Amino acid sequence: MALAKNRRRERGVDYWPGFVDALSTLLLAIMFLLTVFVLAQYLLSREISGRDAVLNRLNSQIAELTELLALEKGNNQDMEDMLATLQSSLATSESERSRLQTLLDQGAGSSNAANAQIGELTGKLSEEQQVSARAMNQIELLNQQIAALRAQIAAVEAALQASEAKDQASQTQIADLGRRLNVALAQRVQELNRYRSDFFGRLREILSDRENIRIVGDRFVFQSEVLFPPGGDQLDPAGQAEMDKLAVALLDLAKEIPPEINWVLRVDGHTDNVQLSGSGRFRDNWQLSSARATSVVKHLISKGVPANRLVAAGFGEYQPIAEGDTPEARSQNRRIELKLTER
Repeated sequence: MALAKNRRRERGVDYWPGFVDALSTLLLAIMFLLTVFVLAQYLLSREISGRDAVLNRLNSQIAELTELLALEKGNNQDMEDMLATLQSSLATSESERSRLQTLLDQGAGSSNAANAQIGELTGKLSEEQQVSARAMNQIELLNQQIAALRAQIAAVEAALQASEAKDQASQTQIADLGRRLNVALAQRVQELNRYRSDFFGRLREILSDRENIRIVGDRFVFQSEVLFPPGGDQLDPAGQAEMDKLAVALLDLAKEIPPEINWVLRVDGHTDNVQLSGSGRFRDNWQLSSARATSVVKHLISKGVPANRLVAAGFGEYQPIAEGDTPEARSQNRRIELKLTER
């Protein structure tokens, strides 16, 4: 004990973990903000794309209705020209009839011929009157169609204005939702970081007398030799004792964390790059690292830690923290890492 106290005095105050905690907190906050920004941009682009499609469809309908209206106006003008021609012919026929009637009154000798011409002109006049009546009916029908088209255009314009107003309201709602989501996420990150700091502080107090347990960034790192026998995945007595301390700290912290914070303790298993022979229980380092992480999780569950708050993961030799093939580097890479994070 005296020797350990002397070593702590020689090491002095270690400010590095606090600095790493602050830096990791800042990075997490930036990542959350970027995630929120991307989400808001995605929702906004989907909303705008949908509004653009509706707007294009409405513009296409307006163009078709405008073309149809122009065509109907042209037909209406043709019918009006025809009606003017028929009215002119009718006026000419009536003038001719009056002239013939005058001739009829002037002489009886020419009455038969005049009557014949009058009858012929009367028949033509009747036909022209019928054509004129049909033209008037067609003009009335065209006027009704034009009125209906104008009503349709007015309805389309009203729908377009309503769509634009709704689009503006949707953009305002999305912006407000993004701001509220940013505030909520920032609060959640701050709360989780506070409890993570409390958790790491308690672990430092509990495990401060072990030199082979250290802090790397936002993780506690246990060397595999502290917890497991060489090549094994079952916790030895010393490893069980260390995990018992961890379970006590984790259960105390779980009582303080609000239920709306969906936190988990991630247990990551890592090995060195020495390949297994294949004749043992495990075929490769993947299986060994996963089995060790699972063994730690099962032991914590047996001590009362809720299973839904634990995650086990194996990384084999593919996430080293020390480069090289020296015994010291391999020893550092054989490890169990603990990280308190959000699910």
